[in-house]
Amino acid sequence: MKKIVKYIGLDVHKKTITISVINQERNEEVRRYGQIDNNMMQLDKVLRKFISQGATLNCVYEAGSCGYHIYRHLNGNGIKCSVIAPSKVPRKSGDRIKNDRRDADSLARLNRAGELTPIYVPNPEDEALRDLVRAREDSKKALRKAKQQCGAFLLRHNLIYSGKTQWSNAHFNWLADISMPHPALHVTFQEYIDTIRSCQQRVDRFTAHIRELSEQSHLSPLIKALQSMRGISLIISATIAAEIVDFKRFNHPEKLMAYLGLIPSEYSSGDTVKKGPITKTGNTHVRKALIEAAQAYRLPARISRALLKRQEGVPDEIRQISWKAQCRLCSRYKRLTGRGKKANVAKTAIARELAGFSWAIAKALP
Repeated sequence: MKKIVKYIGLDVHKKTITISVINQERNEEVRRYGQIDNNMMQLDKVLRKFISQGATLNCVYEAGSCGYHIYRHLNGNGIKCSVIAPSKVPRKSGDRIKNDRRDADSLARLNRAGELTPIYVPNPEDEALRDLVRAREDSKKALRKAKQQCGAFLLRHNLIYSGKTQWSNAHFNWLADISMPHPALHVTFQEYIDTIRSCQQRVDRFTAHIRELSEQSHLSPLIKALQSMRGISLIISATIAAEIVDFKRFNHPEKLMAYLGLIPSEYSSGDTVKKGPITKTGNTHVRKALIEAAQAYRLPARISRALLKRQEGVPDEIRQISWKAQCRLCSRYKRLTGRGKKANVAKTAIARELAGFSWAIAKALP
């Protein structure tokens, strides 16, 4: 007896899951099963009904805020499940109706046709480290916002710092000497300062946790190796490792660059070839981290004391890749800016090649 394969599309939301089913035969149409609560017991009950009919199941749902618990639950029970990249789901240009039932129908139909692109799902340990790194990034944004609000408050009252560097020890000493003319203003100002200090302490705690937990992670060799490159310190290295995890899923560095959205967009037709700005698709966290790291290459190539310390215990092959990257990227930055390219354009080009050198270092690890 021929085994029946059922392709199941799941449109997952916070409280509900909409289910559509289609058989392997091409002449079959999508059948809408209905909507259930986002509850694993109810989902298991539905899927057991299909399995009892002698069917092999192939489930898909879109990546989103609901995470990977359905993926892990189903695969743990021996049911094939994939998480799909929403940005790569084919959509008809004239389709102006979108609802849960249509989305589930489309997922089931496209899954049978093999036109869906699954994403890489990290294991729980890697996801935990990734969430820790992202939480620190959120704290940095809150700190930056708090400083902007305090700065705007001071500017409204014509209190302007004459020193060179804001938010340094000298700046905080200057802030401590400020006396407001009204009690309400004094309370407001003090709350702004307390918020800044609280946010800074939170960032420092996250940094300490990342340093401690990254050493305990199986990604520790990768995090250590990436720090051998100029501009990539602990936080940037942990961000790259936690977000990408497995560099081996990219068989060529250009695929990693495309995944990070660092390659130029293209609008070409016939004899006309037109390149545009970078695509900005894929993982924004790693892209921002690499662009931040690229700023270090505006200066001449050299191995500083801090970089030499980070390279302690790193294999010679990886050190050679790091030095090769530094020589190439420092001269490339100088050439790009010398040709009149804007600084941000040059940094983006350097970040793209940094992704390639990161791929080479990960490949060189045992």
